[in-house]
Amino acid sequence: MIVLGIDPGSRITGYGIVEKSGNRLIHIDNGAIYTEAATDFPGRLKKIFDGLLEIISRYHPDQVAIENIFFATNPQSALKLGQARGAAIVAAVHSGLPVAEYSALQVKQAVVGQGKAAKEQVQKMVKALLGLPEIAQSDASDALAVAICHINSCGIKQLSADSVSRKPLKSSWRDMKL
Repeated sequence: MIVLGIDPGSRITGYGIVEKSGNRLIHIDNGAIYTEAATDFPGRLKKIFDGLLEIISRYHPDQVAIENIFFATNPQSALKLGQARGAAIVAAVHSGLPVAEYSALQVKQAVVGQGKAAKEQVQKMVKALLGLPEIAQSDASDALAVAICHINSCGIKQLSADSVSRKPLKSSWRDMKL
């Protein structure tokens, strides 16, 4: 399974591509889509959309995972971030890919094991999990963490689905025939 992780932003949108092969996580690529500050906002959204379409076309991921908006002190910033997320989601859906969304807390929990982990801890763990020679650029590292979170979550969902699909034991002693 190949997952495209996305850390959306109106100025910088990070992306990270991770493959799960057996029990191994394999780093394929990471980077960022930079939108010029001078470009009008609809032009920025188009650049995010087009950039992600190109990445999807190049790497053919099976699934996309994107970070949710956590909070913003400035409502205008929150709106712009939401629109950048929308452009990223539409690029994935336009390409026929399923999209999963994760909060920053979920990403930190899945990668570090603690939802309140510092950004530096997440970056170091991403580097270690993927065997990177150095810590990736901040937005790209965040996107790789989102991809890892999704891969880990899929494993947990699969385990849960397997246990639900098994025929349950008798639910209580009253159900047993004596």
